[in-house]
Amino acid sequence: MNKAELIQKIAEKLNTTAKQAEEMFDAFMDITTETIKSGNEVTLTGFGTFMAKERSARTGVNPQNPSQKIQIAAVRVPKFKAGKSLKDALKKT
Repeated sequence: MNKAELIQKIAEKLNTTAKQAEEMFDAFMDITTETIKSGNEVTLTGFGTFMAKERSARTGVNPQNPSQKIQIAAVRVPKFKAGKSLKDALKKT
């Protein structure tokens, strides 16, 4: 399912227009992104938690020249941890 299909499903479920559903979805994404960027988490009980995690610097291998080692810088990456209800729903299928 892509973003447009998800927005259409939200509009149908809430009996609203696709434009309103898109505005709600975009607001959710903006708020979640800003919250994670500020170092906090967004927890949706039962569904899961969105967070940022620090990936430390490490030595890697250059894929174009496997004998050459390269230094990979530390970076913050997004992470999602599934909640119990979501995990249980997937186990039942």
